[in-house]
Amino acid sequence: MDDQESIGSSGCESCHGPGSLHIKAGGGKGIFIHNPGDDSAACMECHQEIHAKFNLPNHHPVLEDLMNCVDCHDPHGRDMSKPFGGLAFARLNQSCAECHQEQARTFVFEHEAMREGCTECHDPHGSVNPKMLIQRDSNLCLKCHSQIQFPGSGDIFIGKAPHSFSMQAGSCWTAGCHTQVHGSMVDPKMRF
Repeated sequence: MDDQESIGSSGCESCHGPGSLHIKAGGGKGIFIHNPGDDSAACMECHQEIHAKFNLPNHHPVLEDLMNCVDCHDPHGRDMSKPFGGLAFARLNQSCAECHQEQARTFVFEHEAMREGCTECHDPHGSVNPKMLIQRDSNLCLKCHSQIQFPGSGDIFIGKAPHSFSMQAGSCWTAGCHTQVHGSMVDPKMRF
């Protein structure tokens, strides 16, 4: 179901179950009123494509009942398809920072991608890649950090630095070079 379509057409009963059961129970709380804050199953009924991502090897532990959709999304917000109601893009990072405080802290040398938002590199629901990255290995970095190949030599340069050997050794961070991908308090040349 399209997010915008579902937002406009969803009523209370879409998530909380039939109101008639609530009335029959005399208005009391309990098993008659479904609370998506306790169980993400109500969300998964409509958001099946997101449900599928929680079955990928690397995912937030929603199906394991260690997290819930409402931990990141406000179902009563203006735009519930965006974390914390989607009132501003900064809320996406704010939502992630609730749990990922170390990655979201202030750095002396900031990686510009952090200004773009966490989802520039990570899928917030699940991924086949480690750390829920949206692409594998150096392909993720090369999305923004363009490479230049010099004719004849075959050398790969990123910026002014040669990278042929390190690109063969692994990804930008697994080669042991750019390990501080979120930001750093030290030399900015080696962090990302």
